[in-house]
Amino acid sequence: MSAPASPRRILFASLIGTTIEFFDFYIYATAAVLVFPKLFFPAAEPAAATLQSLATFALAFFARPLGSALFGHYGDRIGRKATLVAALLTMGVSTVVIGLLPTYAQIGVAAPALLALCRFGQGLGLGGEWGGAVLLATENAPPGKRAWYGMFPQLGAPLGFLCSTGIFLLLTHFLSDAQFLAWGWRIPFIASAALVLTGLWVRLRITETPAFQRTLEREERERLPMATVLTRDAGTLVVGTLALMATFVLFYLMTVFALSWGTSALGYGREQFLWLQMAGVLCFAATIPVSAVYADRHGRRTAMILATAGIIVFGLLFEPLFAAGNAWQVLLFLGLGLGLMGLTYGPCGTILAEMFPTPVRYTGASLAFNLAGILGASPAPYIATRLAGSHGIASVGWYLSGMATLTLLALLLVPKRPAPTRTAGAPCGSASRPAGARG
Repeated sequence: MSAPASPRRILFASLIGTTIEFFDFYIYATAAVLVFPKLFFPAAEPAAATLQSLATFALAFFARPLGSALFGHYGDRIGRKATLVAALLTMGVSTVVIGLLPTYAQIGVAAPALLALCRFGQGLGLGGEWGGAVLLATENAPPGKRAWYGMFPQLGAPLGFLCSTGIFLLLTHFLSDAQFLAWGWRIPFIASAALVLTGLWVRLRITETPAFQRTLEREERERLPMATVLTRDAGTLVVGTLALMATFVLFYLMTVFALSWGTSALGYGREQFLWLQMAGVLCFAATIPVSAVYADRHGRRTAMILATAGIIVFGLLFEPLFAAGNAWQVLLFLGLGLGLMGLTYGPCGTILAEMFPTPVRYTGASLAFNLAGILGASPAPYIATRLAGSHGIASVGWYLSGMATLTLLALLLVPKRPAPTRTAGAPCGSASRPAGARG
């Protein structure tokens, strides 16, 4: 057996993969607002084209549970390392192909169909990536630092967003609108190939996690991890899914919806609003480690309950803060919202990993995370756009507060301790609980 990888290499491997994955995901989200309505759905009215583009954005969230099932099966059966490599390749290839697609003007309705297919591939890859990265970190964590290790893959979200927004800002600054729409938008998608190769090089140099090695030695692997999760761990799956609802709704309101509404209804310039979002994402990145430290000291469940209560209050501030003509006020709005996002996002990977036994942990944690994406993130930009247009921006805040209340109720049902160890084929709770940090 090869020597275990150093903690630094393990954490870097968990971080770089999710950074690349979320970079790929966010460049699509940005293009779905700024580019695709014009190039892939030009036959529709502007508002309808935006909604159609956001529908393809949502498609990836429906692919993610399939990615959880596919990659989770192999992650729980053959190991975390090989599965993480395959997930990264799936996401990377889909993203590069988007940058090479012909537009509606060139091939007609086949263009949006191919775009939707590639978007599905992005979702499939991300569905397998996130869970494996979190397990790579948490299953290598020393006692008392599980939330701290588990927050490193979570940092990939703000880092990926900063990279994607940064490259679009550069393109916006140096290219005219005509150049950007003609070919400039393709650059981020094609350039992601270099990032994927870097991620693959790092991932191929790591070893299996100690927890999975023990599962192999004890012959505890489940033959069909997904079937086990859907039967013996169904209640845990439902609670885990609902516990992350507010996290997803908040983030995609603060990014995709805010960019769309801010640059259309509120009249902010595209470059100006991207700068405001980048500043807000710095708050997101800063609060992730804060929440991890708190979660290791006081429990993941407590940390997420407090953050969710803050999200409920924030929803009531949507209308007074998110308004036209005051960029500083919008900056405060984005900073508060994305700062709360970091507080709930930091411990969420660790809390999900601890809810499921090792033999089905990859599948269970990934599935809960991605089902929350379907219910929370995928419809959020669309619902918010319709609500804001029909009932005003305050209704979007009520929508957020309502989803956060549902999450708060689910968090109250999350166990305060990690999931019990379970021998393959045995009912949940049949063996003693492992030593671990408080939940």
